[in-house]
Amino acid sequence: MLSNEKLQRINELAAKSKKEGLSLKEQKEQKDLREAYLKNVRKSLKNQLKSVKVVDKEGNDVTPAKLKEEKERNPFQH
Repeated sequence: MLSNEKLQRINELAAKSKKEGLSLKEQKEQKDLREAYLKNVRKSLKNQLKSVKVVDKEGNDVTPAKLKEEKERNPFQH
């Protein structure tokens, strides 16, 4: 998870970018922070999807095979 300080810095840079623009160093920092944020979001979403079980109206497990395979490969990464 991204620290509160990093999230706050992302917001500060976004606000500064809209108001007055960013230096090249700040642009690189913003890019790096955004990449870290997106990596964290993707990891979190992937872990949430691993805990999903899809069931049809009759109660049959219809979870996609790809998701079942991922769960079997990494059973403890929920």
